[in-house]
Amino acid sequence: MIDIRPFASLGHAEHGWLDAHHHFSFAGYHDTARMGWGPIRVWNDDTISPRSGFPAHPHANMEIVTFVRSGAITHKDSLGNIGRTGAGDVQVMSAGTGITHAEYNLEDEATTLFQIWIIPDRVDVTPNWGQRQFPHGERAGRWEIVASGNPDADNALPIQTDARVLAATLPAGERLDYAVDPSRHLYLVSASGRIRINGREAQPRDGIAITNESTFTVEALDQAELVLVDAK
Repeated sequence: MIDIRPFASLGHAEHGWLDAHHHFSFAGYHDTARMGWGPIRVWNDDTISPRSGFPAHPHANMEIVTFVRSGAITHKDSLGNIGRTGAGDVQVMSAGTGITHAEYNLEDEATTLFQIWIIPDRVDVTPNWGQRQFPHGERAGRWEIVASGNPDADNALPIQTDARVLAATLPAGERLDYAVDPSRHLYLVSASGRIRINGREAQPRDGIAITNESTFTVEALDQAELVLVDAK
């Protein structure tokens, strides 16, 4: 099953400093048909105005992956971690027993990002935060694993769940295959560029929910930047 969910159908909240689109029920957006996808609980498509952001707030027992599409986000948390994550790079936070963090766009331009929450397999772990640069050139025409529940094998940032977060950049006219365990839940978004998936066209920032498939092929109709979560 491949279910394409148009960007225009997503939940939307405009807060002035934050323009947020919600792939799944979140905050004031509630849709019983979109409560998550397997253990993928949140996928927010956020635009954060310059010199603004999320003040300190707590989380527990959630894996939070932030994929920055443009600009940068600066993180500060109760563990003493401080870091700036720029466009194309990724940060992960295992909230575990509890962590308080703030996320600010300290830049003079808007920051756009995907924030993805995945329910952990292991709860009440020691909280952790990390970030890493993932140069665009290293994922040109191929899937690169950026976060994983098996980080040593996948050479990726660690998350406490049986999932992988992958990214790829695909020039117009090129194709990219992905072998799927039909029992798993996958969610794909093209951050930029129109694509076809198994022959069906999707627009930029549409959500694509996939399960009960053994493989899929993405064809880039434009230069495309792809983000994929493969979860149990």
